[in-house]
Amino acid sequence: QVQLVESGGGSVQAGGSLKLSCVVSGDSASRYCMAWIRQAPGKEREGVAGIYIGGERTYYADSVKGRFAISQDNSKDTVYLQMNSLKPEDTAMYYCAVIDCYIDSRPIPLGYWGQGTQVTVSS
Repeated sequence: QVQLVESGGGSVQAGGSLKLSCVVSGDSASRYCMAWIRQAPGKEREGVAGIYIGGERTYYADSVKGRFAISQDNSKDTVYLQMNSLKPEDTAMYYCAVIDCYIDSRPIPLGYWGQGTQVTVSS
């Protein structure tokens, strides 16, 4: 069974950068479509970025377009989320998830999640 472990979260000031990592174990990351999904207290869960098999297609929420970049290194079975120009509204728990490869209008989780990594952006 595939397992996901996130890391890289932390506290930064607005305008700063962070790079999140999600290591996939139990199977090859290249077999899956992956996404980063965040949830802030009192807010709905939001799929911020997705990457589809082969990296040919990516998805970004409007709120992060031009600031976040998702990538995947299959040699390391790792998915990354580079976050630049961070804003206080990016504060949330960020989760890595396996998503449906056939729906790229927005990330649809398939039930495989990591434990999350907290990102806190101060103004």
